[in-house]
Amino acid sequence: MLNHMIATKVTTEEPRTASENGSQISRPAATSCAFRASRRQRIWIDLDNSPHVPFFLPIIEELENRGFEILLTARDAYQVCDLLKFYHLPCKVIGGHSGKNKALKVLVNSVRALQLAPSAMKGRPDLALSHGSRAQVLICKALRIPTVMMHDYEHTTKTGFLEPDWILMPDVIPDGVMSKKTSGIFRYPGLKEDVYVPRFKPDASILTELGIAPGNLVVTLRPPANEAHYHNPESEVLFAETLRYLAKNPKLTAVALPRNERQAQQLRSDWSDLIQSGQLIVPKAAVNGLNLIWFSDLVISGGGTMNREAAALGVPVYSVFRGTIGAVDRYLAAKHRLVLIESVQDIPQKIKLVAWNRPAKPDGRNRLALPSIVDSVVSILNNLDR
Repeated sequence: MLNHMIATKVTTEEPRTASENGSQISRPAATSCAFRASRRQRIWIDLDNSPHVPFFLPIIEELENRGFEILLTARDAYQVCDLLKFYHLPCKVIGGHSGKNKALKVLVNSVRALQLAPSAMKGRPDLALSHGSRAQVLICKALRIPTVMMHDYEHTTKTGFLEPDWILMPDVIPDGVMSKKTSGIFRYPGLKEDVYVPRFKPDASILTELGIAPGNLVVTLRPPANEAHYHNPESEVLFAETLRYLAKNPKLTAVALPRNERQAQQLRSDWSDLIQSGQLIVPKAAVNGLNLIWFSDLVISGGGTMNREAAALGVPVYSVFRGTIGAVDRYLAAKHRLVLIESVQDIPQKIKLVAWNRPAKPDGRNRLALPSIVDSVVSILNNLDR
């Protein structure tokens, strides 16, 4: 066990299956032999955002089952630390969030890259893996560590010289939009949420714990990511108007899951009347998002993971995200698994405030995303020295 990075072991019931991937693999130029040794191959995973915690749990488990050692770091951003505690996941937390100023983002990412350097040098990983960690890619470029970056929203990946060696993305994203690279692109079927949704087991006690009255319509809300550089203020207008629309129904309880404490305080200030009436709940601690979604009748979110989690579970979901719509959301909308709210007029016309005809249990079928992702990572590792 290393001092600066902690190898983790996470239990899961996911079986291992194999899948083929036709991408060409080539070793990145001048990979330093200082990071090679006669030992188990090490994969450094950096958890950069809240959704990455549940997403990487089954990936970590599967890679460890195949004999790889996992080195884990995380960024103190949004609810990452709360989720690490919730899932009992030991991890070295390095650096934090920069806010929405673009210049400050560049500076903070550069500083965090330097903060990651001691752990990376002592851990000597054979491969670095993340879902969009620019700081990890930056320090790996300096230390000549091969990098794989996963992503499922193509409008946040323009990194210029910080391009990773390989990119892993959903197969619904068209060629040429995720990267300028023409090689080193791997794809997996389905959504990234399909990696961990099959592990989910419902627990109805969450409704009692949150104080939701029996028989009430339950709506899960996720405010827009107003600190993201792709944020469009129209999303906040739609979110506010949606809350006013929901408030007209006295037999409805909305549960808002803020992205950080600043957003939580803003919700409590702006909607204090709804909170006092019991129509709006802002939990004081992290909750199991999938569990809340499953016991909701509908989900309304400012975009991102929660929309896709609802779609993966089959729960009716509406997006008030007004940034550039990505290929995954367009795919879900075309398949009628997600409804895009594009104007204030859409709110009463499209949002259906009706009870969801919930199945007896979630769809627990094994999905291909997890084995495909793991197979791609293993294939890259197996070809590094060739």
